[in-house]
Amino acid sequence: MRRLLTAINRRMMKLLIALALIAYVASVWGNFVNMSRSIQENGEQKMEKKIEEVIAPLRDKIRDLEKSFTQKYPPVKFLSEKDRKRILITGGAGFVGSHLTDKLMMDGHEVTVVDNFFTGRKRNVEHWIGHENFELINHDVVEPLYIEGLAKRVGARLLLASTSEVYGDPEVHPQNEDYWGHVNPIGPRACYDEGKRVAETMCYAYMKQEGVEVRVARIFNTFGPRMHMNDGRVVSNFVLQALQGEPLTVYGSGSQTRAFQYVSCNLLSSPPQGNPEEHTILEFARLIKHLVGSGGEIQFLSEAQDDPQRRKPDIRKAKLLLGWEPVVPLEEGLNKTIHYFSKELEYQANNQYIPKPKPARIKKGRTRQN
Repeated sequence: MRRLLTAINRRMMKLLIALALIAYVASVWGNFVNMSRSIQENGEQKMEKKIEEVIAPLRDKIRDLEKSFTQKYPPVKFLSEKDRKRILITGGAGFVGSHLTDKLMMDGHEVTVVDNFFTGRKRNVEHWIGHENFELINHDVVEPLYIEGLAKRVGARLLLASTSEVYGDPEVHPQNEDYWGHVNPIGPRACYDEGKRVAETMCYAYMKQEGVEVRVARIFNTFGPRMHMNDGRVVSNFVLQALQGEPLTVYGSGSQTRAFQYVSCNLLSSPPQGNPEEHTILEFARLIKHLVGSGGEIQFLSEAQDDPQRRKPDIRKAKLLLGWEPVVPLEEGLNKTIHYFSKELEYQANNQYIPKPKPARIKKGRTRQN
């Protein structure tokens, strides 16, 4: 019995010692954890304090910059909510589209520009970014029905930007709104010409079927700032060649005529028309050569296939119904365009190679005198 009690006492003693050790370890661990937490908190506080000491001056500078910075936009007319329109422009960062954006914004409307920037540039509309009336969306509108369907859903008018190219090599001169045109549907120029004709057909068919109000603007030869220097048009070709001291390339005899219109005039009519002032391509080349002061010669190349011989809009209806006619003289518009091209050459000289206009692909007739 005594041995049994002794064994039990020993076990109890071991248990008590074990419990005491556990309690001691727990106490030490608790102190260690508390000490670590205290060190960590103190370290974090010191770190936060150091970070704050570094950030505080930067925060103050940012605050000062925000107070001193004011975005300067072109002057915008105030319109009441009743008079202000919400307008969507596809391709609004392009050449003509960006000028239309400027006009509508300055007239006080809300403008949303949708562009895939294939030929459009953000630089063309960057002066509106941040304005409460302006929104820029990078998107590719690959199916016109989306735009037509949107116009139907919201009850909007649709304006299609077409082209005088739908007249082809016209047999009626000057060309009015009722003329159907004279286009070679399988010629080297046909894809662009017929593509625009199909766009007109689809829009008018949708108007008749769905009741959407549609307008079509057949835009004639337009020039001005924000043109691409290498887009192959006669204005950009001549100006770039003259500025670079290269020969000005004229296809054929240069007797073909065009009616050139400065881009701002194109936006004063609704729908846009064209300038009835007719010039031969050769006259135009000589004028640009003179305005630039270029020493380059005029070089004659073989005439392109299906190149229209005469083109001039009949604007009598626009003058009668709208009181519209072009207001910017040709030389004034060309001087502005030449100045823009000069700045573009300076801007891009240090970071981008600007190729010279490509020579004509005579066999395929790809060149354009437009």
